[in-house]
Amino acid sequence: MKENRRKFIKRSALGAMVGMTAFTSGSRGNVVEERRRQEEALDRILAEPVLRLDALKDPVWIETVELLRKGDNFICRVRSKAGAEGLSVSNNMQMKHLYPIFVNRIQPFFIGKDAREWEKLLEEVYVYQSNYKLQNLAFWVPLATLEFAILDLLGKLAGKSMGALLAETIYHPEIAVYQANNYRGKSAEASIDLIEKQVRETEARALKFKVGGRMSHNADFPPGRTEALIPLVRERFGPEMTIYADSNGSYTADEAIRIGKIMEEYAYDFYEEPVPFDWYEETKAVCDAVNIPVAGGEQEPSLHGFRWLIKEDALDIVQPDIFYFGGMVRSMKVAKMAALKGKPCTPHISGSGLGYLYMMHFVSAVANAGPYHEFKGFNNDIPLESPSSSLSSKGGKVTVPTGPGLGVTLDPKFVAEHRVVRG
Repeated sequence: MKENRRKFIKRSALGAMVGMTAFTSGSRGNVVEERRRQEEALDRILAEPVLRLDALKDPVWIETVELLRKGDNFICRVRSKAGAEGLSVSNNMQMKHLYPIFVNRIQPFFIGKDAREWEKLLEEVYVYQSNYKLQNLAFWVPLATLEFAILDLLGKLAGKSMGALLAETIYHPEIAVYQANNYRGKSAEASIDLIEKQVRETEARALKFKVGGRMSHNADFPPGRTEALIPLVRERFGPEMTIYADSNGSYTADEAIRIGKIMEEYAYDFYEEPVPFDWYEETKAVCDAVNIPVAGGEQEPSLHGFRWLIKEDALDIVQPDIFYFGGMVRSMKVAKMAALKGKPCTPHISGSGLGYLYMMHFVSAVANAGPYHEFKGFNNDIPLESPSSSLSSKGGKVTVPTGPGLGVTLDPKFVAEHRVVRG
């Protein structure tokens, strides 16, 4: 494939898709002024409230915050003084290590607070007991767990879905999925057969596979797999399939650019985390050098870190993980900053629990959402009822549940089997 038409088509259409005015380069004399305007606009987004809670006229006093556990499954339950309840399921892969932070550093702060003031409370709990020193997954995963329970509570009281609490318009009542997989350690030939099997099962029209060796300083796993697999995936799925590749920070900048140039030949649609996630300058260098969109941000813990990556055009696509980044409110600010620069938001989804459901509600409210979103299969170990959605992929799309809060009901017997976690 001699030209990467998808990148040019996407970029030319993106401004219309996001419904916002992207900044464009001006003359040399206007560069300084334009950068100042961009910075002011980004800062306004960081300062603006996200949640739409006008329907809630009276305080929602938080009476209890509980973390419940059964084996390695964690449920957060919040109750108001008036008896309303919100539930969430955590990122269990992380919470089994992090629950003491929830119980000792987060839970006590919110007792007696008005849940409607969630955005102000986010700023305050960050400082409480010097929690900012824990910034990254250690702090943000437990806090996101609580936020999703709070949004479930507020959504039920307001009669709105989680997505409708985030935006006036539900932009995406259905989510088109891309099939994500990880077959590092297998040959290119073995990987492609497994990739195809998963894609056919979900009827997905997009896929993402792993390249490199994961934070491996240019080592492939096994050797030669990546360069054999890049053309093989395009050959197997044809020119119409949307194809993403994720290196998980496998490369130095020079090697990332070399691998990206191979992807260019086969019209790949984005290149995720080409270098280690905290190599900001190197990420920008790769983004400037390759002719396919560069995506990243799943490990980014800071709103101002995202501000820099967006302002400096170090990423073409932003990927906050709504668990790793501390919830939907903070992630929505990232999506809105990206929209100002004409960039899509394709959030990362971390595995286990009900992460896919929270991702769908978030994406439903994002005007500049990417065309496809991550799918790792549904968690059938958590019994729930969803009257408004089958929660299955049909024709490569999943319907976002409607109804108040999360829009699904966890089996009360399942919840009752969990026990309160003590400090």
